[in-house]
Amino acid sequence: MSRRAVITGIGVAAPGSVGRAAYWDMLTAGRTATRRVTLFDPAGFRSQIAAEVDFDAEAQGLTAPQIRRMDRAAQFAVVCAREAVADSGLELETVRPDRIGVSIGSATGCTIGLETEYRVVSDEGRNWLVDPGYGVPQLYEYMLPSSLAVEVAWEVAAEGPAAVISTGCTAGMDSVGHGAALIETGAADVVVAGATDAPISRISLAAFDAIKATSPNNDQPESASRPFDLRRDGFVLAEGAAVLLLEEAEAAKARGARIYAELLGFATRNNAFHMTGLKPDGREMAEAVRHALDRAKIDPTEIGYVNAHGSGTKQNDRHETAAFKTSLGEHAYRIPISSIKSMIGHSLGAIGSLELAACALALDRQVVPPTANLEKPDPDLDLDYVPVTAREHRMDVVLSVGSGFGGFQSAAVLARPGRAS
Repeated sequence: MSRRAVITGIGVAAPGSVGRAAYWDMLTAGRTATRRVTLFDPAGFRSQIAAEVDFDAEAQGLTAPQIRRMDRAAQFAVVCAREAVADSGLELETVRPDRIGVSIGSATGCTIGLETEYRVVSDEGRNWLVDPGYGVPQLYEYMLPSSLAVEVAWEVAAEGPAAVISTGCTAGMDSVGHGAALIETGAADVVVAGATDAPISRISLAAFDAIKATSPNNDQPESASRPFDLRRDGFVLAEGAAVLLLEEAEAAKARGARIYAELLGFATRNNAFHMTGLKPDGREMAEAVRHALDRAKIDPTEIGYVNAHGSGTKQNDRHETAAFKTSLGEHAYRIPISSIKSMIGHSLGAIGSLELAACALALDRQVVPPTANLEKPDPDLDLDYVPVTAREHRMDVVLSVGSGFGGFQSAAVLARPGRAS
């Protein structure tokens, strides 16, 4: 019998909500967590808004040495890993350590730690030749994104395969796809998979300001993230993390685990076209969707909900709307599609895992989260984007897609356990 990966635990640290229960409540209520940046003074930046996580590391159970040692992104990941393991009910001590793997995605690594320490060693940027002696002992670890996977591996005592997947804004989906592949190929029996990013820093705001990718709607930050809306003017930068506990399906069933969803298919493609640009026909995303459906042995008509990339940019909205029509055919007009970035912003590499967590919860609760702020639909976009209000909806299979700088296009197919095949 072929090995299959299932999700048995979910851990979340999201803007506006820490913990999967609060996260789901927020999404289904249609509440937005976008606001003026509070982590530093954003005055002078074109875009001064973001979706921040109200995160108290000590209250979340991290020790003083852990807080001192770990970048904010690593803190998110460890807290989420703890919640996912606890939610799964799996006693990790019963699993051989070399059969536990870790797959963590991140686009920006330890941004906060690196920026903070650069300001110290350069005397606030005054010195071109810096003195590393003023840096903390963890400075070298901040420069290595692999430290994120190391921290999670230490937390769960994993001695199996461990990796950081850094494929831009699809990293959160790709890391879960990689984790599922470890289980399917027999390299691991349990994988702690997800993604984390804490990019809300001066350097990040400056970079996105330079290419005018982020929304400048500073006067109304709560409604600035508006995917598929005629008034959209860019995405809202965010931070956060989500971690999923993946297990081999038969082993999970044998121990009586609660299974949120099975990861039926995953695929990724690259457009080899432009670092930030997208072709309006959506061909590469459509190819990723088709391949994911083929791997899942799923007909497009079985898809009951699509979690869109929905970043809030005009080129993305056109691109993925075309991709859905190409890959799903006429069925694209009959299924609900929504973007949770309208509520929690775009946390770069982390968002794919946050979206997969939302998909697993949607399957479990049979509710589609809405696209908040979608009050004036773009007439050129004619699919059902679930405006403003969550919707009860029967679904056995969901599709989630992601698109990232560098031309990355990824798709994942999740199914409700026990669905009729």
